[in-house]
Amino acid sequence: MTISLEQLQRCSVAIDMGASRTRVYLKDVGLVVDEASAAAVNTRTGALVAVGNTVEQMAGRTPSHIRVVRPVGATGITDIEMAQRLLRHLVDHRVRRAWRFHPNLRAAACVPHESEPLVQRAVVDTLAGLGARKVLLVDTLIAAGVGCGLPVEQAEGMLIVVCGAAMTQIAVLSLGSVVAAEKVMAGGAAVQRALTEHLRNRHDLVVPGQAVRQVHHAVALAVSGETDRASVRGWDAVTGEVREVAVNVADAQAAADAPMLAVLDGIRSVLRRCPPDLVADIGVRGIMLAGGNATMPGLEPMLRRSVNLQVHVAERPETAAILGLGSLLGKGRRAPATYTLPPEQGGSAEGSPAAKGKRRVRRERARSRPGSRPDAPAPGGRPGHEDARSA
Repeated sequence: MTISLEQLQRCSVAIDMGASRTRVYLKDVGLVVDEASAAAVNTRTGALVAVGNTVEQMAGRTPSHIRVVRPVGATGITDIEMAQRLLRHLVDHRVRRAWRFHPNLRAAACVPHESEPLVQRAVVDTLAGLGARKVLLVDTLIAAGVGCGLPVEQAEGMLIVVCGAAMTQIAVLSLGSVVAAEKVMAGGAAVQRALTEHLRNRHDLVVPGQAVRQVHHAVALAVSGETDRASVRGWDAVTGEVREVAVNVADAQAAADAPMLAVLDGIRSVLRRCPPDLVADIGVRGIMLAGGNATMPGLEPMLRRSVNLQVHVAERPETAAILGLGSLLGKGRRAPATYTLPPEQGGSAEGSPAAKGKRRVRRERARSRPGSRPDAPAPGGRPGHEDARSA
């Protein structure tokens, strides 16, 4: 099944709820929400204490009755109610006004490639609960390809790797479709966990979660500077004292690269399943990296060294998927769909008798308003239509 150009152009809102970030794009406005997919909940009252980027700063510093909740997992939304509350608080007044004045709001959302029906239904139910009358689901790989500037509609093979926080998606695109794809349950979070475990097991050093990425950057800089040691500060796992240790750069980088070896296997698997002509195109064009962890230290040189292909990073890799989906709302390139909200579940079918009845009621109300001219054209009608009917 495919989403037509006309269907995409009727959508007013594009949403990408990932495990790490939630982004909302308004048609003719642009990106209006880019916040962390996290909420802080008071377990005593059930009230939301904070949402978005504020929660990221609170992580690890909250009292016992404040719990940090992440309603989006590796494969999609896992808590529909909390996802609705999070999204409702993240959208600002501009988005609320747009939704208020669009009673038949149509929304487009990114979903992972070949996601399960339950995952698709969770996305649809979340947006339908916020007032969307119809929800179109677009493959994240296609949206990211458009956002990276790739000519996905042409008869040419393109290899894209979308590096997320909890999952990495790999696909070969051609003629607006996914030719071969692979999903690897490894991402930026797995790399940070591997580096944290390495520091604890090798040096008995505990590093805060928010500082692990800085440690990774320090290790990468030491590698590029041909230095065999990097200083890392944390607290001793045995004594609890704050101390600084000199970490072997090669060992730390090897620990950080270990989770991404599965990504290399995924790339090789996708290339093996592709026709030779598409593989030849990829050999010329190379690999395009997108996603929030596309700029992860050491990823680009590791891929270039292992698969012997050129590796390019998108200009704005973090927002490639949502910007690509937003451009589809305006340009309307052809994109694969995975699910459409049926009319009986809140969708709108314009040709159905119910929709025709609603339009008839709106026309009758418009004619009965005080001060309206009898010969004024009704919505969707023609000038002089009423006079001709009465005659």
